[in-house]
Amino acid sequence: MGIKSYRDLEVWQKSIELVIAVYSSTKLFPTEELYTLTSQIRRASISTPSNIAEGHTKNSTKDFMRFINIAYGSAAELETQLIIGEKLGYLSSQQLQLLLDDIACIGRMLNGLHSKLEKRLSSNADP
Repeated sequence: MGIKSYRDLEVWQKSIELVIAVYSSTKLFPTEELYTLTSQIRRASISTPSNIAEGHTKNSTKDFMRFINIAYGSAAELETQLIIGEKLGYLSSQQLQLLLDDIACIGRMLNGLHSKLEKRLSSNADP
């Protein structure tokens, strides 16, 4: 069975799982952080699968690649914000490491998808 929807992409599925983990991990952040760091972390986590989904619906490989790059940037932003959360004492180093491992896995998957799209583009199969 081929990829018919962004929901079929393993990287999208793993990104959704990361969103759930991030929400769970930020539940106990201080209430004064609700509209700052907590909100920023959650938005960055949501941005990764959202950009994968949006890019997949575009009519060109080049556009999809651009959205994959944005998703990768969101993952890096999330990583940075989680590190800040740990340094502020809101996350344990163990929680942080589990989330960073997930982000690294997603990053590798995004790079792999980007490479496949690049090959498709260079073969002129899709503009």
